[in-house]
Amino acid sequence: MPVRAVYTDLDGTLLGKGASLFTDYEGRFSMNQAKALQACDRAGVEVVLMSGRRRVQVHEDARIIGQPSFIFEAGSGVVVDGELSLLLGDFEADSEMTVVEQVSARGVPDLLFDRFEGRLEFHEPWHLDRETSHLFRGSIDTDEANEFLAERGHGDLRLLDNGAIGRPMPGIEITHAYHLVPKAVSKAGAVEAHARIRGYSREETIAVGDSLEDLDVARVVGRFFMVANGPERDSGIRGALGRFDNVTVTEARAGDGFYEAVVSTLVATPG
Repeated sequence: MPVRAVYTDLDGTLLGKGASLFTDYEGRFSMNQAKALQACDRAGVEVVLMSGRRRVQVHEDARIIGQPSFIFEAGSGVVVDGELSLLLGDFEADSEMTVVEQVSARGVPDLLFDRFEGRLEFHEPWHLDRETSHLFRGSIDTDEANEFLAERGHGDLRLLDNGAIGRPMPGIEITHAYHLVPKAVSKAGAVEAHARIRGYSREETIAVGDSLEDLDVARVVGRFFMVANGPERDSGIRGALGRFDNVTVTEARAGDGFYEAVVSTLVATPG
């Protein structure tokens, strides 16, 4: 069955060092990502960015590569042909406040900072001007964090791990980005929503990513590609790969891995 959509993470996946579309994982100039995007265009395959970045950021990224749909703030929302859908589940949104403002008013970030002192902080400056997800960096156990939130009466929220990042923190070997979101929010849920709007079957979709949150998308696509730098930097990913029978770890890292995923899929796809 022909592939009709590729869902891809940005940082550490489509983008190379310095968050550039034209660098590889080590920072050398590369055209591989652009070639893969061109191959998708020629094959009539929609490329949908799925990122933890803010809506305005992902909108610009999608515009630059000529695509009409994108997923932002770790699956909190999806935009299809200019139409916005927020995917907050049962979270009780306030018409006067953003989700971020509501969660801040409840004091949840401060609770997490106290509980994980020295291991969690805002991911400055990218934590500013967000709508639906607080953005942190650090190194913590998300299961422990979510149990803690539930115990403190905030079970309508969850902390998710959006992968290793290059921003260092004192005393932490590999820093991760974390999003605090309404409990129902996930990249997998947003991919499902987009595919439903477009009328794509699961078998007509693939996804590419580098984090545990990205890996969860394997549940809702025909095939998932984990770029090599993901499991190289995160033992949690290595331990989770066995949960899925449709996951391939690419030989190459970041954008070169995206190229490998796209080209291998299109070559293997009939007609």
